[in-house]
Amino acid sequence: MKEKQHSSVRRQTPEERELEKKRAELAAPEAKLAQRELDLATLKAELHVFERRYLHVAGARYAELDEIMAQIAEAEARRNPKDEKAQERAAEARAQAEESAQAAGSTHEQQEPPRKFKPSDALKKLFRELAKLIHPDYATDEKERERRHRIMAEANQAYEDGDEERLRALLHDWESSPESVEGEGLGAELIRIIRKIAQVEERLSAIEAEIKELKASELYQLKTKVEEVEGDGRDLLAEMAAQVDEEIAEARERLEALLQKRRANDE
Repeated sequence: MKEKQHSSVRRQTPEERELEKKRAELAAPEAKLAQRELDLATLKAELHVFERRYLHVAGARYAELDEIMAQIAEAEARRNPKDEKAQERAAEARAQAEESAQAAGSTHEQQEPPRKFKPSDALKKLFRELAKLIHPDYATDEKERERRHRIMAEANQAYEDGDEERLRALLHDWESSPESVEGEGLGAELIRIIRKIAQVEERLSAIEAEIKELKASELYQLKTKVEEVEGDGRDLLAEMAAQVDEEIAEARERLEALLQKRRANDE
C-alpha cells in the first residue's frame, strides 16, 4: 500500500496578507503621482519656454519704454526739486527700469526665439519611470531625501531640455545603485509601504496646489490667450510688441519736449 502523500501549501500570515493588500493599495496612487509629476514638470517647462519667448519679443521693448519713462520722471523731479512725490515717482520709475533691463538682459544675446516645448512620448515615459523610482517623498531619512531631490532636479532639467539620453543615464544609475535595494523584514516593509502611501497622498495634494497656483498666474493667462488666438491666425505677442513700439514713440516725444523746455530755461 502506497503511503498517501499530502500536499501542503503554506497559508499567508495576517501580516503577509496585509502587506500584499497595502502594496496593491499603493500601486494606483504611485502611478498617479508619477503622472502628476510629469504634468507639473511639463507645465513648468512650457511656462519657462513661453516666458523666454515673451521676453525675446516684448522684453527689450518694455525695458526701453521703462527707461524712457524713468528719464521722464527724473526730468520732472529735477524741475520740481522740492516736490517729494515727484522724487518718489522718479525713484520708483528708475527701479522699474533697472528691473526690466535685467529681465530683458537674459534674452539679449539670443539669436532666435525659443521653440515651443513639445516632449516626445518616449521622454514622458522615461520621466514617469524615474519619478516612480526616485521620488524624494519615498526617502526614509533626510540624507536620502536630499540625494533624491538632487537626482529629481536633474531629471526635471533633462526633461525640459528634451534630453532622453540623460534621463536614461539617470534611470540606469539609480537601478544599479545599492540604495535602490529595499531592506529586509516583513514588519519593516509593511511600515515602509504604509508610509509611502501617506507620502504619495501628501505629495499629490501639494502638486495639485502648485498646478492650481501656476494656472492662476499672469504668465499662464497670457500664454493661454496667445495660444487661443493663434488658431485664428493672430500673433498676440507681435501685436503687443507693435503696441509697445507706439508707446515708446509717444514717450520719446514727451521726453524730448521736457528736454527742450529745460534747454530753453537754461538759455
